[in-house]
Amino acid sequence: MAKMWDGRFSTSTHVLMEQFNSSIQVDKRLVFHDIKGSVAHVKMLCRIGLLTVQEKNDLIEGLKAVEEDFKNGGVVLTDALEDIHMAVETFLTEKVGDVGKKLHTGRSRNDQVALDMRFFTKDAVEETKALVKDLIEELLAISKVSIDVIMPGFTHLQKAQPIRLSYHLMAYIEKFKRDYHRLDDALARMDESPLGVGAFAGVNYPSDRFFIQEELGFAGVCMNGMDAVSDRDYLLEVMSAFAIVMTHLSRLAEEIIIWSSNDFSYISVGDDFSTGSSIMPQKKNPDAAELIRGKTGRVTGQLMTLLTVMKGLPLAYNKDMQEDKEAFFDSLDTTQMSLKVMTEMLKTTTFNQEKMLQATKDGFLNATDLADYLVSKGLPFREAHKVVGSLVKACIDAGTDLESLSKGVYEAHDIEVNDALYKVLKIENCVESKVSYGGTSKGSVLHMIEQIDLWLGLELIKA
Repeated sequence: MAKMWDGRFSTSTHVLMEQFNSSIQVDKRLVFHDIKGSVAHVKMLCRIGLLTVQEKNDLIEGLKAVEEDFKNGGVVLTDALEDIHMAVETFLTEKVGDVGKKLHTGRSRNDQVALDMRFFTKDAVEETKALVKDLIEELLAISKVSIDVIMPGFTHLQKAQPIRLSYHLMAYIEKFKRDYHRLDDALARMDESPLGVGAFAGVNYPSDRFFIQEELGFAGVCMNGMDAVSDRDYLLEVMSAFAIVMTHLSRLAEEIIIWSSNDFSYISVGDDFSTGSSIMPQKKNPDAAELIRGKTGRVTGQLMTLLTVMKGLPLAYNKDMQEDKEAFFDSLDTTQMSLKVMTEMLKTTTFNQEKMLQATKDGFLNATDLADYLVSKGLPFREAHKVVGSLVKACIDAGTDLESLSKGVYEAHDIEVNDALYKVLKIENCVESKVSYGGTSKGSVLHMIEQIDLWLGLELIKA
């Protein structure tokens, strides 16, 4: 197949070079954004007098026919077509004749590709934001019905202090809310149209770039043509946000894996998001969560791929940048699928409230509260810390807990044993005593839930 750019070449492209150079099996998913960009470009060319009204109408009609062919699966894509941009133009010219050869007036593949990727990525980010919001809504729904469920809180994977399950889940909501805003911030910075800058230096026509920007719904235009075609920092920013989303998903997945283990048994993931063993009949494995955890490395790796591709490129465009799409699309697809799976898996998950509460009864989770009680009696905190540490050691030696430790041991440390002491040591009171803003008391968690409800309502209005 003759190439649209082969005028200065004396031999045809080697079949290996065609295969190596082609990106059409990757970038074909840009086809509908490419066609929309071309329609806007055609309208602009007519607007500035480079196309007649009839030529404009013929080209737009032809582009719509090509779009229908793609929707109906009536196209065959080969390596000889190189990429989706050349494919659309080739199919268009086959439909409308020589007028199709006017489509590329005043643009280069460089600004065409840059437009398609920004245009596609804008939509992809909006879709991903919606999936993050879906997950936040599911975590919030669980939090609302779990407000009175008490469980151990951990540091270093060691039991530390008792908390509410809702409080634990609200921590993830905060992380995913920041992820949502990171994606929103990236969207604001990419929202500029590069079309009309040509290869990089501009074009010799009075192109109305602002008309194209408005036609396609961009907030502005890229100011410098060389910058417009030569960077993919907006993809790096979005992929970085994806990697952080996946990191948060992975942490939640890790806890689902741990909590569903026999030794914890805090939760049970639904059978529809679990798998069995090929040899051990009793097994029920949290494979959905494990796959999310594993795929996090894949998304992080794709970010590193594109960072490495871009790190040494001189201005302006270089063919290396063709490698952006495979890395970005894989990162996008993996992140979106992981968000969907996590949200649906949580809908099937049940929480063992009794087991969680029982788990707070060992591990001395009320030790900090005892230290604070001694502070309220006038003891400096460091001395109180040391005294309670000594009491914990006495409990370990005696095989008991702080609530059951003998009266004599407490009195040996100058601590009066009375109802106030035992009230402080009660796990439910330890949880409720955390009255500082952002703590795990019921009032504090209810306030968090209220704030997230408000935030979700505001985001719904904005959308």
